[in-house]
Amino acid sequence: MMSILCALQGLLDRTRAIDFLAPLALRLYLVPVFLMAGMNKFAKTEDGSIVTNFGLPVVDENIIGWFGNPDWGLGMPMPDLMAYLAAYTEFFGALLLLIGFAVRWVSIPLLITMLVAAFSVHWQNGWLAIADAKSCLFNCEELVAAGEKLSAAKGILTEHGNYDWLTSNGSFVILNNGIEFAATYFIMLLALFFIGAGKYVSVDYWLGNRCKS
Repeated sequence: MMSILCALQGLLDRTRAIDFLAPLALRLYLVPVFLMAGMNKFAKTEDGSIVTNFGLPVVDENIIGWFGNPDWGLGMPMPDLMAYLAAYTEFFGALLLLIGFAVRWVSIPLLITMLVAAFSVHWQNGWLAIADAKSCLFNCEELVAAGEKLSAAKGILTEHGNYDWLTSNGSFVILNNGIEFAATYFIMLLALFFIGAGKYVSVDYWLGNRCKS
């Protein structure tokens, strides 16, 4: 029995030869997440081009206002600085993740960004990204009416639209905007912080080999 278990363990250990696929998959998954998050914070011209100053993207004034306004925004101090830090961390962090350069270092500000997003933006909405009144972990007040909102929306769509066509790719849901996604990205970044960019398909790997030689 022990010999069989050892043989199976040896077979499993052989997959270490392609263990670079795990950090690569994490990086490639997170790239569009942070790239779009950063780009959505930049000011754009009427044709959709990003506004630049001295060759660097300019953060939209509305985003800066949202960071600083205590009534309808985050109410953060130094909103200009905070908005630029968030936008640049996400945008340039995505580019570094893509090529696998300084991945462990860039994971740190991205982790902080996810913590800020989770606790300043999403915490009051509880855990779930999509509202489900039947499964709530904390801050459940807003979820109580989720079923009523969804039923009302379905009634309107059924009466005034082709409901079967509208739901052909999936049912309608109520966005809850909880911390679920931010927590998921945090965990993925935490894994990258400890395991790094991975072998072969990252700049970090080849730089590391050069430093050891």
